[in-house]
Amino acid sequence: MKRINNDTAIFTPESPANRKLRQLVAPPDWRNPVPSGKYNLVVIGAGSGGLITAAGAAGLGAKVALIEKHALGGDCLNVGCVPSKALLAAAKRISAVKHAGDFGVRLDAGTQVDFPAVMTRMRELRVRIAPNDSAQRFKELGVDVYLGEGQFTDGETIVVGDQKLKFSKAVIATGARAIVLPIPGLAEAVALTNESLFSLTELPKRLAVIGAGPIGCEMAQAFARFGSEVTLFEVECRILPREDIDAARIVESAMRADGVQTICEAKITQVERHGDTRRVTIERADAAERLEFDQILIGVGRAPNVENLGLEAAGVDYDKRLGVKVDDTLRTTNPKIFAVGDVAMKYKFTHMADATARLVIQNALFKGRKKYTDLLVPWCTYTQPEIAHVGLYESESKEQFGDGVQTFKQSFEEIDRSILEGHTEGFVKIYSHKGRILGATIVGEHAGDLISEVSVAMRSGMKLGELASVIHPYPTTAEAIRRLGDAYNRTRLTPLARKLFAWWLNVTR
Repeated sequence: MKRINNDTAIFTPESPANRKLRQLVAPPDWRNPVPSGKYNLVVIGAGSGGLITAAGAAGLGAKVALIEKHALGGDCLNVGCVPSKALLAAAKRISAVKHAGDFGVRLDAGTQVDFPAVMTRMRELRVRIAPNDSAQRFKELGVDVYLGEGQFTDGETIVVGDQKLKFSKAVIATGARAIVLPIPGLAEAVALTNESLFSLTELPKRLAVIGAGPIGCEMAQAFARFGSEVTLFEVECRILPREDIDAARIVESAMRADGVQTICEAKITQVERHGDTRRVTIERADAAERLEFDQILIGVGRAPNVENLGLEAAGVDYDKRLGVKVDDTLRTTNPKIFAVGDVAMKYKFTHMADATARLVIQNALFKGRKKYTDLLVPWCTYTQPEIAHVGLYESESKEQFGDGVQTFKQSFEEIDRSILEGHTEGFVKIYSHKGRILGATIVGEHAGDLISEVSVAMRSGMKLGELASVIHPYPTTAEAIRRLGDAYNRTRLTPLARKLFAWWLNVTR
């Protein structure tokens, strides 16, 4: 499948918001500076990782160049986190309206979704955030911004157009793109990816979503709420196959209630286009079936952008599937060159691009030895309910620590705030070994916010039992975390201790 050209997809359709976005992140009249001497740091790629690296280094007094061939802000601002979460916010309001009757609120007119208005709002919010990532802002921060394709010509030189940039250190931050699927007929069907999805102006009546990972599940649920007939395909035996199975089942149940049809253990063998109709052939249980859709969205993962960078000339090893090879300090096989974010990381999250950028500033400019493996990485899938996780899963915990691992689970059905809000589906699970918190999974409303409390506890070395002493405002859903601290402490009360407590309380009565 031919990759969508970001230069055109990002700014489609033509609108005041998109014209302003282009002027901010890919200004047509931008004039590249003329390099004067060697740079302390040259950054290729102006997504989250590249922007934070460039801004942080310039703020410390370094002479910095930043190169971007498409649009500053990268996927996160333009075709990723920002637009997708704007759509999810709209979809959440639709669900709230539909269930308003459960709270005694009558909406006799029912729910009407204005999809073009939803998309217009998304584009307006995107351009509202865009000044933070704009070329002009980074110029004002003291960064030399070059718009164009950067390519290494040797281990200390990058060419942009007719300009040669010499560097003491360089950072590769070129990100990743939607994975291409080698399905016959898919190219001719012109399937959507995250790079083209947010250019839609009409709601597809029938939408196929290929891949039930985070992106696929989030968009499947959102478009079902908008009014599309959504079918979600997954080659594995369940949706969100990397997540806790109990948590994934809760999300799948919620998605089905929203109208999403899930088809797992299905292999798509062919796609045919007939006018505006896409016919998808699937095989499952030794039987073939054909289904028809108006649009197809691919959400099966991301591939690192390592092509056309001249990495061979720079002495930088890479793998087309795994990305740029780095050591634990994020240094490549060329000691002058580092890599951050999706182009080199297993965890392809905006917050990981941010974290690795901060790490690499210290290591590249100040000969630091900060380690990537020391980072504690939480993540969240923003379905409703959300799934958030940090640390080890239960199976991983038992593999490393054996039978001594304890799993503590608290359902939101017993949490007062959840009952009052009407969001009782879900739970908090914490995995522990001798009181040490190994990991946690939360599925429920605002799970992505709640997981931060566990992350802070793990990062600071707090024991599970200490969470019981943390005072929470009443009522909040975070009470579920405190209760797990109580649950752990109860396991430490031995029969002998119980007898001693009973004796003492009896004699002091």
